[in-house]
Amino acid sequence: MRGNAAAHELVAPASLPAVLDLLAAAPGQWTPIAGGTELMVAFAAGRLTASKLVNLWGISELRFIDSQPGHLALGGGTTFSDLRSNPIVASEFPLLDKSASWIGSIANQARATLGGNLVNGSPAADSSPALLVYEAEVELISVRGKRRMPYCEFHTGYKENAMTADELLYAVHLPRRFAHHRKYLRKVGTRRAMAISKVALGGTALMKDGAIEEIRIAAASLAPFPARLLKTESMLAGKAPTADVIDLARQSLLVEAQPIDDIRSTAQYRKAVGANLLEEFLITLNREPVA
Repeated sequence: MRGNAAAHELVAPASLPAVLDLLAAAPGQWTPIAGGTELMVAFAAGRLTASKLVNLWGISELRFIDSQPGHLALGGGTTFSDLRSNPIVASEFPLLDKSASWIGSIANQARATLGGNLVNGSPAADSSPALLVYEAEVELISVRGKRRMPYCEFHTGYKENAMTADELLYAVHLPRRFAHHRKYLRKVGTRRAMAISKVALGGTALMKDGAIEEIRIAAASLAPFPARLLKTESMLAGKAPTADVIDLARQSLLVEAQPIDDIRSTAQYRKAVGANLLEEFLITLNREPVA
């Protein structure tokens, strides 16, 4: 079955205020489409249920990378090619730069947007573990104004989020304070390139006198949505990553993780691999940092 263009209405407002007015006038009736790397696949397969689409591609107010002294703001319409070519992202947020290189092909990276990746809400979203361990905030916008919230509170269930029907994801904000943190990100997929992750794990940690002063661990495909492993983080805080502590952390992840079974993998496999990735990350914390 293939999509039928006649079954869909597409409008392309010329500005962000015009888009917001449209969403406010008919909340829930219009589905935003940006790069189209998810929605057009669904359309081609005849699975696109949204009948009314509003085009965000070309809305310049959504595509920006704004450097401020304390944070970096990334517009929701920023593409993954934009992220990969930005020197601040590469130097200060290398995990986000790395995850941007995982997004499909070069052509996909030139179309796929950061906001679209997050709003789509796939449990396997490539950018999410990096954003979670960097303590990102998301900024939402509507005709009523803007509001910000921690990204770790954005996803509320499988393909569900905290946005209201008249809101767009306007920007993602990253605090610029991770220069001295140890960083880790690894993705496990069917192949080395252009693969949806079976499991991905990201981490940042600040060490002091051989102990973990602060730590963040986030995963893709270990829950129905991208999520921090807060309980595992809590049991690790203040401890040295000894073999016994690492074993306890593995057990904590196995209890905390709640992956789903799908066509790419099983929940049991994902838990096992997630525990292995966590162990790999924690072992790196015992090594001297690279200058």
